[in-house]
Amino acid sequence: MTIRLPDAQGRLRTYEPRTEPLTVRPGSAFTSRTVFSAAHVVADPYADVSPDAPAAVDWDATLAFRRHLWSHGLGVAEAMDTAQRGMGLDWAGAAELIRRSAAEAKAVGGRIACGVGTDQITSGSLAEVRAAYEEQLAVVEESGAQAILMASRALAATAKGPEDYLEIYGHLLRQSAEPVILHWLGPMFDPALEGYWGSTDLDAATDTFLEVIAAHPDKVDGIKVSLLDAQREIDLRRRLPQGVRCYTGDDFHYPELIAGDDQGFSHALLGIFDPLGPLAAEAVRVLDTGNVDGFRSLLDPTVELSRHLFQTPTRFYKTGVVFLAWLAGHQSHFTMVGGLQSARSLPHFARAYELADGLGLFPDPKLAEERMRTLLHLYGVTP
Repeated sequence: MTIRLPDAQGRLRTYEPRTEPLTVRPGSAFTSRTVFSAAHVVADPYADVSPDAPAAVDWDATLAFRRHLWSHGLGVAEAMDTAQRGMGLDWAGAAELIRRSAAEAKAVGGRIACGVGTDQITSGSLAEVRAAYEEQLAVVEESGAQAILMASRALAATAKGPEDYLEIYGHLLRQSAEPVILHWLGPMFDPALEGYWGSTDLDAATDTFLEVIAAHPDKVDGIKVSLLDAQREIDLRRRLPQGVRCYTGDDFHYPELIAGDDQGFSHALLGIFDPLGPLAAEAVRVLDTGNVDGFRSLLDPTVELSRHLFQTPTRFYKTGVVFLAWLAGHQSHFTMVGGLQSARSLPHFARAYELADGLGLFPDPKLAEERMRTLLHLYGVTP
């Protein structure tokens, strides 16, 4: 059986879907790396909401997906940009997500870290930015989850220079109950974060970032770097204080960064591990045995799919992630909070399907093919 898929030029090409999935069984936690998957939210398809209304979330399906990730030994990075923070999910929805997911993590013994930001405000004084961060930090800590201090649009708009970042982050780290993960999200993921850490010069920004960490190394579990620049991440992790982890957020170069070199390696906190969960977990278990080549042989072939999903404009990668979750049977529909299912083209979806199917990511390849055909029909294509 074949299916006709549109390419980037609008031409239909013939593709033969695979008939058997890659078989990966759930397993225990990893021993050589700490690995988080950022996780998407599942919209309620029956809710009568507009794109700019508060998100309506299908909580049962959303929490079921987190149990899927935990079952494979992955930690869950909750309420991050993969969950559409600032792109459909507001702070009220994120707070509810944090509380529910943290309770679920406690019930099943899963690891969880949650995003702390300032998205209840769009701008304000430094005092208002600090208060917004504090409100969210309190919610995460009260839930029992680890905190991830996310980059703030409001701080980027308000800060006059590096000293403002040093003041805000220093204050938050001093009052945090447990060590946090600091998140440096590049402007390719969110254009409003251009010039974060007080400079558009990445070398200068890196120095400020490291100054924050050096002043409070006991309060920083690690850093999550999402700049899509492998060498910069390597250089940065070599300058970290002893005991501070580097969690790669580089969805273009993650196999080599996690594998590491003779001077160190990166742990992982990745959006691409949302669709890759079982395969990524299997690869890390191989790495746990010391088999770097085996790890790379499993994970290297996934990079083409990741680069496709995260292609410019990168911030719309969430659409591809949710699309693949639908094809894989993790949710019954392809709708997203904020109507973001419209953010990518049919040829983009077709290529994502082809690449994911080739990797064996769909537990039921026939279901994935049927759903791909349904989408093609909706776009007026006879597959």
